[in-house]
Amino acid sequence: MSKADIGLIGLAVMGENLVLNMESKGFTVAVYNRTVQKVTDFVEGRARGKKIIGAYSLKELVGSLKKPRKVMLMVKAGKPVDEFIHKLIPLLEKGDIIIDGGNSHFSDTIRRTREVEEKGLYYVGAGVSGGEEGALKGPSIMPGGSFEAWQYIAPIFRAIAARVKDGSPCCEWVGNDGAGHFVKMVHNGIEYGDMQLISEAYYILKNALGMPAGEMQSVFSEWNKGELNSYLIEITRDILSKVDKETGQPMVEMIMDTAGQKGTGKWSGQTALDLGVAAPTITEAVFARCISAIKQERTAASRVFSPPGMKFEGDREQFIEAIRQALFASKICSYAQGFAMMGEASKEYNWNLNFGDIALMWREGCIIRAQFLENIKDAFDRQPDLPNLLMAPCFRDTLDKAQNNWRLTVSTAVNLGLPVPAFSSALSYFDSYRTASLPANMIQAQRDYFGAHTYNRVDKQGTFHTQWLNPYEEVTSDPV
Repeated sequence: MSKADIGLIGLAVMGENLVLNMESKGFTVAVYNRTVQKVTDFVEGRARGKKIIGAYSLKELVGSLKKPRKVMLMVKAGKPVDEFIHKLIPLLEKGDIIIDGGNSHFSDTIRRTREVEEKGLYYVGAGVSGGEEGALKGPSIMPGGSFEAWQYIAPIFRAIAARVKDGSPCCEWVGNDGAGHFVKMVHNGIEYGDMQLISEAYYILKNALGMPAGEMQSVFSEWNKGELNSYLIEITRDILSKVDKETGQPMVEMIMDTAGQKGTGKWSGQTALDLGVAAPTITEAVFARCISAIKQERTAASRVFSPPGMKFEGDREQFIEAIRQALFASKICSYAQGFAMMGEASKEYNWNLNFGDIALMWREGCIIRAQFLENIKDAFDRQPDLPNLLMAPCFRDTLDKAQNNWRLTVSTAVNLGLPVPAFSSALSYFDSYRTASLPANMIQAQRDYFGAHTYNRVDKQGTFHTQWLNPYEEVTSDPV
């Protein structure tokens, strides 16, 4: 068999599916796994008869590759990535390429790019989204790192990526060093927000309207035909149709209400704080998973605190439409927060991110793929320096029209005692963004009172400090 076009390390399901995807597009792939029995199982199982070469050592893997060699890591983020990099470097030659396709933190990718380039090699941190099915049939791929490597990996990545209607692949070069993994991290943060918002819509339908799973399935099916059309709405519809064979109950109602997390949502919240960008909906979605994890405490508290005892008494059909509008408006805010993060990071790290291209890459293949990403791409194509998605004309009009129903949804949930942290935070984000005068003047006065942190005035230039306990002391000024 001829030498392989690319090598892949890590034969969990994602790795295996990416290999099969590459092979189906005409590429020969060499594979290696730390537990070498997995190599045998794969080449004699799913890969039998295909252009896939099994390697039983890293040296054998590297020796089976065409130059410049391309080695893709699909291993657990953190220490395992560094371990494989250090083992590969002595086996590779100048101009060879190491690709990390896992969920690495972007700061690690910045460091690794520098370290690998110092050895004369190229490094790529590629965010890969779409789960197991996407890996096999076409994921969204977000590569960044050593730009010199792009010409060599582009034919493979663009061939295996998902495609939008006009045939464009959901894969484009994102930027230097950690840009690809940063964009994937933000994707996952938005994913957290999306999932929490949908779960809150389900929760209101169930508890405010007493809607059974079958009826909710119809609602989500209808929603998926309009502006909410997306992968996550689609699978929510499918989930609500599934019945547990043992109990005859809807499967979703048999699942414990404790949601897990792998860390990328948390990274998004932490990074937003580091960059000084407001991302409350994304962060609240992480906190919602945290509080879901303390099931015993919540159960105990439910026996102590009484619910409000109120019942929904409005028009059912009108309220269902209100929830739909609230969900879409909140979704826009969640995406706006993610793109604001990328905007600040692009300036901080000199990445020159193209937000229209990023929206296109998320249009198919990935978990947050949705119809309205076309609107996001169009918004940034029309105005590349758009300060916030909320200011794009199409979204501005949508939010204006949704305001009353959005407020009705949140206030109804609050009155009924239903926790809706993502809906609430999205609405507060919108209200804060649209408000010219916020109460931060009081905060700054307090900071100046106890810590002499100074403040700016609304009527003249300069930096000021007040001696707050002396009524006869004038404001001191250090004009800028």
